[in-house]
Amino acid sequence: MPHACHYTGRKTRIGRQCTYRGKAKYLGGVGIKITGRSARKFKPNLQKVRVLIDGRPVRVWASTKAIKTGLVKKRLSRRFVYRKPTAAAAS
Repeated sequence: MPHACHYTGRKTRIGRQCTYRGKAKYLGGVGIKITGRSARKFKPNLQKVRVLIDGRPVRVWASTKAIKTGLVKKRLSRRFVYRKPTAAAAS
């Protein structure tokens, strides 16, 4: 299973980090120049959560943005689902 959000499709993206050298023109220099570019990764904030998909609890990767906005429908916790009535509670 890849590390991508099940709801929004967010996944790791690649980019570059630029290294600069020099003094800005407005400070009296001749301007800044790029002296190097190195690869870097932009990773989304993914969390592994238990959600209901087709009525069954499943673990999926979900971005925190999807969790905050309410796209994620979490399952009920175990104590609310699996509780069996006791003899004392029935009477």
